[in-house]
Parts: sequence; structure tokens; C-alpha cells
Amino acid sequence: MTLQQLEYILAVDRYRHFGKAAEACNVTQPTLSAMIGKLEEELNAKLFDRNQQPICPTPIGGQVISQARQVLQQADSIKDIVAEEKQSITGIFRVGILPTIAPYLLPRFFPQLMTKYPALDIRVREMKTHEIKEALIRGDIDAGILATIEGLEEYTQTTLFYEKYMGYVSREDALFSKEILRTSDVATSKDLWLLDEGHCFRDQMIRFCQMKSSQTSQLAYNLGSMETFMRMVESGKGITFIPELAVMQLTDQQKELVRPFAIPTPTRELILITNKHFIRQSLLEMIVKEIQDSVPKTMLKLGAGQALV
Repeated sequence: MTLQQLEYILAVDRYRHFGKAAEACNVTQPTLSAMIGKLEEELNAKLFDRNQQPICPTPIGGQVISQARQVLQQADSIKDIVAEEKQSITGIFRVGILPTIAPYLLPRFFPQLMTKYPALDIRVREMKTHEIKEALIRGDIDAGILATIEGLEEYTQTTLFYEKYMGYVSREDALFSKEILRTSDVATSKDLWLLDEGHCFRDQMIRFCQMKSSQTSQLAYNLGSMETFMRMVESGKGITFIPELAVMQLTDQQKELVRPFAIPTPTRELILITNKHFIRQSLLEMIVKEIQDSVPKTMLKLGAGQALV
């Protein structure tokens, strides 16, 4: 039994497909299938039911996979202990990040980080909050960058910065004439573009604007992405919400559509979370510093008149 074999069965469990698992592991499907077959022969047990589609673990296979995940995490911990002792900024660091943060934060620090630490392989995946939490539990990622919510007590949390929410209002909307938005203005808007359910960005703004749900506001559109909604606003339809860092990427013409909220200004706290047993604190501290150095200093503290949502 080898660690490589254990990695292969975890990949099959994740993708529920031998071909996709082989691709993820950078091996051919026959190689992956043969290695898993040898492991099954050694254990004298079938780990996967190949007659079902998608492929799923057998009862005993599920138990083996659960133990394999722990073994691989412990093996990684051995490497991490050595790297931390050397304070080495090398190896693989896997990060999950919210899609409402990634487009605006990553370009500010990620390219410089790659240049500064060429031996560090950072692998980034865009994920929703619940997906980040699940991936941390499974050991699929080392850290997550997300907005503070309830239910994160089991993780170590480090504050990165605080970010205001802004309104993005089309020239055709009645609210365009207002210099400052109030929550009552937004709650009664007839053309409000919102992300679909499951995004904390949406949930926070609905709560702050005292909208019971998208159904109770006059009209709310779901699905899509923040970038899509911004294009819709620019084409002359409705309003949406954007984070503070997004404003810094806008052209002067686009900035004419931005409207701040009245005090208290809705603000989200962006944090980095890891499992409590995460070992590589030197690497973590470096990542936090690089992120904080990449944003305006005014965003490092919660300002007067700002309210966390």
C-alpha cells in the first residue's frame, strides 16, 4: 500500500469517475485503474462499485477512504513540520476564495507573490462559503478567504481587512439622482439584481436592507454573477451591489454609477480561515501580510460609521 494509491482512491471518490480522477492526478486511466486494482487485491476487498453510474464507494470502501484521507493529511503534516521549522516559503498552498472577492483581491497581490516566492505553488479555487468549509474539513484546501459569518468557531480566523458595500445604479433608475443610498430606497427598488441563494454577499445585503427575501422585494433577479449584473446596470437597467475593491477597478465613467450608502455603511469583514491544527504559521503570516499590504490602509480597521453585516 502506498500514499499514491490512497491519493488515487480519494480522487475517484471525489470525481466519481475513473477518467476524471486520472486527469486530476496527471496519470493515464489504465495506470490509475491498475493501481487501485492492486490495492483492492492487497486488501482483498472491492473499494468501488463499478456497476453504478456514477461510480460510488462500497460500504467498506467508504471506511477505507475516510481513513486514507486522515493518513494523507498526517503525511502532509510531516512535510509541514519540516517546512515550518526551516520557515521555508515553498511547497503547495491550496486556497478557496469567494467569487465575490477573487476578481478584485487576487490581482492586487497574487502576481507579485508568485514573483517574490517562485518556489511556492499557490493553487486557488473559487468556492462558496459552505464549499470552503467542507473542503477544509476534507483536507482539499489549506485555507479559505471569505466574509465573516456565524458558524466558523471550529476554525482559526485571521482578519484581513474591512470592505464597504456600494450601490451600482443605472442612469435610467430613479435612484441615480440620489447622491447617497438609504436601505429603504433599496428595499423598495423594482429592479434589483441579486446573486442567487447560497452567496453570503446576497444574504448580508438582504439582511442589512431589511428585505425578508427576494420574493418580498418588488422584483429581484437571481442567478448570474456580479460582473453580469454590473453590465446590466451599465446598459441602463436596475441597481446592484458591489464591494469596495471593485470600485477601484472601474473607469471614471463607470464610477459615475457608484453610490455610497448612508451611515451606518454596510461593511463586510474579510477573513482567512484554517483548521485549528494548521502547522505552517510562517507561511500563513506571510500570506496575510501580503494581502494586507495590497489594500488601502484605511481598510485595515473598521471605520466610524461602518456597520458589519
